[in-house]
Amino acid sequence: MLDQGSNSELPVIPAKRYFTIGEVSELCGVKPHVLRYWEQEFPNLKPVKRRGNRRYYQRHDVLMIRQIRSLLYDQGFTITGARQRLEGSQAKVESTISHQIVRQVRMELEEVLQILRR
Repeated sequence: MLDQGSNSELPVIPAKRYFTIGEVSELCGVKPHVLRYWEQEFPNLKPVKRRGNRRYYQRHDVLMIRQIRSLLYDQGFTITGARQRLEGSQAKVESTISHQIVRQVRMELEEVLQILRR
């Protein structure tokens, strides 16, 4: 498990369609019970539930969780403040998510470049 730090310390999100709660926990540096709690507190965070009520998160969910994590752990927001920030400024959230996607793609491309240089 990762320490509470900036998003730059988080691992690259693999190119998959669905992620289990355990995978998201590792990718976002938060424990599974925290993810389940955040689902109750943030209405936009709704993973797909399948057989046996298992959660399957998509890439946009992982990015949103990283945004929530940043607001709470890095920027010092309360749950209520983070929720208001996410709901009140949807354009800013989308911009931040877009920025995270660009950063993610860049990191993945740098990894590919390193592999090709071997």
